[in-house]
Amino acid sequence: MFNSLNQDSYDRLYSDSYLFKRIGSYFSQQKRTLWTIAALLVFFSLLGSIFPVLIASSIDYLNTDDNRPLLLLLGGLFIASIIDYLLNWWRGRMITRLIGEGIAQMRSDAFASAVNRDLGFYDDNKSGKIVSRITSDTQEFGNILVIFTDIFVQLVQLILLGAVLISRSIELSVVVLLWLPIFIGMSLVFRHLSRIVGRQGSRAMAAVNDNIQESVSGISIAKNFRREGLIYEEFVAVNSLSYNINLKRGYVLALIFPVLNILSGFGTASIIYFGGMAAIAGSINVGSWYLFIQSVDRFWFPIINLASFWGQLQQGLSAAERIFALIDSTNMVNQIADVPTNELRGKIEFKDLVFEYKPNNPVLDHFSLSIRPGESIAFVGHTGAGKSTIAKLIARFYEFQSGELLIDDKDIRTLNVQSFRSKLGIVSQSPFLFSGTIADNIRYSKLDATDEEVEAVARSIGDGEWLETLPDGLQTDVGERGARLSMGQRQLVSLLRVLLQRPPIFILDEATASIDPFTETQIQEALDKILAQSTSILIAHRLSTVRSADRIIVLSQGKIIEQGSHQSLMSAGGHYAELYNTYFRHQSLSYIENSRQMLAEGS
Repeated sequence: MFNSLNQDSYDRLYSDSYLFKRIGSYFSQQKRTLWTIAALLVFFSLLGSIFPVLIASSIDYLNTDDNRPLLLLLGGLFIASIIDYLLNWWRGRMITRLIGEGIAQMRSDAFASAVNRDLGFYDDNKSGKIVSRITSDTQEFGNILVIFTDIFVQLVQLILLGAVLISRSIELSVVVLLWLPIFIGMSLVFRHLSRIVGRQGSRAMAAVNDNIQESVSGISIAKNFRREGLIYEEFVAVNSLSYNINLKRGYVLALIFPVLNILSGFGTASIIYFGGMAAIAGSINVGSWYLFIQSVDRFWFPIINLASFWGQLQQGLSAAERIFALIDSTNMVNQIADVPTNELRGKIEFKDLVFEYKPNNPVLDHFSLSIRPGESIAFVGHTGAGKSTIAKLIARFYEFQSGELLIDDKDIRTLNVQSFRSKLGIVSQSPFLFSGTIADNIRYSKLDATDEEVEAVARSIGDGEWLETLPDGLQTDVGERGARLSMGQRQLVSLLRVLLQRPPIFILDEATASIDPFTETQIQEALDKILAQSTSILIAHRLSTVRSADRIIVLSQGKIIEQGSHQSLMSAGGHYAELYNTYFRHQSLSYIENSRQMLAEGS
């Protein structure tokens, strides 16, 4: 659990200057809005600096008989307050829109990067943490701009007030400036601590999101085995871990204001003392002395705020760092060219290919195989033999370490990946359906397909008899991940999706779940139609699928040990015959009839 807070494999460390520059790039196309906001911030800062000056000037007129200047100053103070409120409202409105657009663009970039990563990326990184970067971290990033505008206003006020204070008294200004290194030093200490706890806080939140997503996705399994209490305990543990880490972060943030306010108190006391002595000596007037007392808080407040906001700023920068790390992550699959794939005959050839998921642990070791255009190949073998790996390499989901993989005599690494995959039809072992209707899911492979085309494909299997078992036919809602359909129905819809696409290369990682005879007949009919028009790679678990293949390849530890037709391999009495008797024999019609006869005789 604690390992979940370690950095992910694609995490990177960026300097603050780079992060600010990168963040700024998201607003480079809104320069007019930025300049307007900047002008408002400067004007807003100027108004904020005027208040203590007007009050101090009012004090100087208290000892005179002429009240007109005092009334004018008070009137100016009132008008400045109204303008200050209106400008603040306008500024908030523009910044809110600007931040919203920035977050939306950053979230789009992060999501685009996530969907373009290869499968190897998701093997090493949990999807829940990736979701957390796209959702929680992008929202956290938005806080940076709000904080930055507040700090900008206060820093401009600091500069303006500094100029006014120096013009009133250089001696007292020196006293104020002597405290600045202490404030800045303490701010840098909190900056370092805030960055550390901010990064850990983001990782803790990602761990919580990942746990929630995994628990909700697997809730049916948990209920089957009555493990609701277990997943709750796991959530409580990771949630408590997040709580403790964010509690430490809170302690760091809570220390900032008290520590800096203590320093500010000492600084103010020194101004009161030295300013009072100067006023008694007559080197400054009472109004100037009051201006220093009134302004010293405004002068130091940006420094205090900068330090107090620094924790939030660092939290936002940590979030931006995590988002940019996802955006900048790279694929293991590297194409050496970008040749578009217009037409495919479907010839596939492996030449002395070596592939390993982990270094020095090859799954395919100098693997060679040639598949003719239009040929259907069934791969059989024990778990871990390399069957699914071959299919994933053909789909270009993983990068092989050495050797060659040729498609129509062209190196697969030279092909445009998107163009090439558009020519593939893939049905995974656990068919995935999106929320929506059956028609929507069939059309997913060919978005421009008409309703008539979708219905024609659906009714080409068993004259559409399978649709009569559904409440609304093609308009039946499949539910989340196809939960309202049986496994066989999901696989049939996935096959129809491929049949509509008519791909030159078809890859089937067949499901092992038990399917009723009616649905299996429909599935086999759909499969036969696809096999007739494609080069087919079949990871077979059913006897009917094995026998449909033109050639059967028997794999063991990433190597071909036998190949041929069903009859020739059975006659050889080798590894395939052993697999057949172990896994496939009970599916044969003769075996079922003999079993029924034996049961009848026994009774």
